[in-house]
Parts: sequence; C-alpha cells; structure tokens
Amino acid sequence: MLKSMTGFGRYEIANEERRVVVEMKSVNHRYCEISIKMPKKLSFFEAGIRNVLKKYISRGKVDVFITYEDYTEGKACVKYNSELAKEYLEKLNCMSEEFSIKNEISTTLLARFPEVFTLEEQSLDEAALWSIVEEAVTKAAERFVETRQTEGEHLKQDLLAKLDGMLAMVDFVEERSPQIVTEYRKKLEDKVSELLGDTKIDERILATEITLFADKICVDEETVRLKAHINNMKESLGEGVNIGRKLDFIAQEMNREANTILSKSSDLSVTNQAIDLKTEIEKVREQIQNIE
Repeated sequence: MLKSMTGFGRYEIANEERRVVVEMKSVNHRYCEISIKMPKKLSFFEAGIRNVLKKYISRGKVDVFITYEDYTEGKACVKYNSELAKEYLEKLNCMSEEFSIKNEISTTLLARFPEVFTLEEQSLDEAALWSIVEEAVTKAAERFVETRQTEGEHLKQDLLAKLDGMLAMVDFVEERSPQIVTEYRKKLEDKVSELLGDTKIDERILATEITLFADKICVDEETVRLKAHINNMKESLGEGVNIGRKLDFIAQEMNREANTILSKSSDLSVTNQAIDLKTEIEKVREQIQNIE
C-alpha cells in the first residue's frame, strides 16, 4: 500500500511499576532520519529502538518522543547480614565469658549493630523494562504506519485523477497535430494564390515546404513517450512499496517531454495544453515528494 511520509503514532503502557508513552511524528525527507528524545535512564535502549523503527520506516524525517515514569523509584529493600550478626553474637559471648559479666544481648540490640541490617535500592530489571519499551515503540510504529497509509491512499487517488487528466491533454495534442499541418497547407496555398494570382503552384515545392513544417512541429515521439511515462506512473502507484524516488524520476522525464512539445508548438491551443501539462506535472512532483 502507498505510504505518505507524513504520519503520527502514539501508544501508552502503564502498570503498577512504570508508565511508558511513545509518540512519533514525521514529515517528508529525502532520506530516513530518525531523532529520538527520551530519558537518560532509557538511553542504553536506543540501538534496539532504532532497529524496531527501521522495520516500519524507510524514508522521512521522524521525531520520536518517549516519556518514562518509574513508580518504584525511592523504594528500597532491607538486607539482613546473618553471618555478620552471628559473628557479633559470638564476640559478645566471648566477652561475657572472659570478663565474667552477664550477657544481656537481645535481638533488638543486635539489630542495631553496624551492617546487620542495610537498605538497598531495588535493582533495575532491564529485561522487563525493555519488554515494555519495545512493545510501546512497536505499537506506536504500527499506528504511525496506519496514518501514513491513510494519507498515502488519499495521495494515490489524487495523483491518479491528475494523471488521467494529463492523458486527456496528450490525446488532444495528438489529435490536433494533423489538423495543424492541414491548416498550414491551406494557409500556404491561399498565400501563394494571393501573391501569384492565376499562376499554377509547383506542387513539389509546396509538398517540400509542408513536409519541412510537419517535421518541425512533429511531436509523435514525445506524446508516445509521455503517455508511456504516465501509464508507468499509474502502474507504479499500484505497487505502493517505497516508490517515492522512482516516481520522482518518472516525473522528471514527463517534464522533459512536455518541454519539448512546448518548444515545437506553433499552435496556440497546443501551446496552452503543453503549459497546462507542465503545470500538472509540477503539481504531481510536489505531491510525490511526500511519498515514502
């Protein structure tokens, strides 16, 4: 399906521990340029995020914004050092025996000794965090592609309508060209008759002049090639997969043929059609710039 380079996607995942929001937007660009803005805590996932995005994006300037909230920050767990507590107790018992004094040690008192109980921040589960980030990025990218496809379909229909109109213009030029030669012959005969009166016209000289004129204004090759380019573009629009650059090249060739027709034209109606052709081709080229 044809995809525009303009798109937007958003996805949010939230649970009791964390919240991740991914937003994406893009505009047209000659190449694929992805800019990611996210908290430093997620920076080590950047390579993985880019790998995910490359599956969905081939062209365009894409801005990705990732918001992250960790509800577990500030939470800590208590760590009990049983070996150290045991050593403290053994030393206290030794002191009691050595100095013949009563050992009144209690659990509460032992717990107050250094390093028996310590507070530690909960370690970050990178695998669990990446799982959430990856899902959010993937879902946002899928929605992003959907908007690109919707916009791409609108572009496709508009381009097809313009291409059909251009074919009609080329048909007019093809139909008009033989008439121009006939009209030129009639004007030439009338002019010669006006100048020479009853003198007989040399048909060989007249035929030569008509042939030179017809060859000068002949645009048969240009119209055939132009039609081929238009039909090629219509077929390419049906392919719809990374065709932006191809369409741009075809549009350049179409413009070249239209320029040649305009330069050869000696008839006002053909000149106007050639100008209209160039105008439509330019409109097509502008829209093609937004196709992935």
